[in-house]
Amino acid sequence: MLRRTLLAGLPLSLALPEAAFAADYGSFLQNLRSRALAAGIPASVVTQALASLTGPNATVLKFDHHQPEFTETWATYSAHVINPTRIANGKAKYGASQSLFAALTGRFGVAAGPMLGIWGLETNFGAAQGDFYVIDALATLAWDRNSAYFAREAVSAMQIIANGDAPVGTLTGSYAGAMGQPQFMPSVYLSTAISFNGNGAPDIWNSDEDALASMANYLVKAGWQPSQPASEPVYAHLASADGTGRQNVRTIGYWQGLGVQRLPGAAQLPDDYPAALLLPDGVQGQAFLVFPNFTVIRRYNPSDFYALATDALGRAILS
Repeated sequence: MLRRTLLAGLPLSLALPEAAFAADYGSFLQNLRSRALAAGIPASVVTQALASLTGPNATVLKFDHHQPEFTETWATYSAHVINPTRIANGKAKYGASQSLFAALTGRFGVAAGPMLGIWGLETNFGAAQGDFYVIDALATLAWDRNSAYFAREAVSAMQIIANGDAPVGTLTGSYAGAMGQPQFMPSVYLSTAISFNGNGAPDIWNSDEDALASMANYLVKAGWQPSQPASEPVYAHLASADGTGRQNVRTIGYWQGLGVQRLPGAAQLPDDYPAALLLPDGVQGQAFLVFPNFTVIRRYNPSDFYALATDALGRAILS
């Protein structure tokens, strides 16, 4: 699932200053070139990075201007993204990489389930990374949206090239500029991507080890609590949804006092552990207790459905 919420949620405050915007795309590219040079990117790299850009990418514009409305229920969404094929692919990936996941958990404290869930939803375990030239996509969005954010990301992508981490021809990703198996924006790559073995530049496109280590590093930097779950399904027989929701954090004991029942096999957590109750489809649908690590997953993608689905997919793969 190539990330779309990024594009929908950018505030207008990230627009370029009016004087920096150019209606003509060629003039815009000259402005972008000046920004990159001012940021210390070598002129030869800037020239190489922008050489193939002759106009805004029409396919990027089409995707950006025709993003679908997200009105699915949790039941429909979860059935779509946590499907038998994806679960089977995840089981195969995990079966072939158990030692890698064990090493990652030992190093970062992030369990296999959340990593498998994010990996599966982001790129179907690396199979659907997107094939857009990232600088082309980012420049198009920066020009069309008059966005300083996407302009900065284009400069960050040039920095990746300047660092020797990836040549121009391999700097590919989604139409939003998100790259590789973890779907990192260029600035996130620069700040967070790591080489699992510590040898050479992180290859989040072709190396499962580097992609998963970088993903785990992102979660740790976002505040991941080792050995703690993010969410769990529960039984909740409530008359109304009043007082529920991600922002209404209480304790496990509080929710149990209202009749919420945890399921067999749930993580051993104290009664005073902070938790919120999510009823994504209302009182008649599924119910979940969500914990501090749920908020960490939402920093990867700010959607309750996404964060619930990553956990649910991980549980299904490991079951």
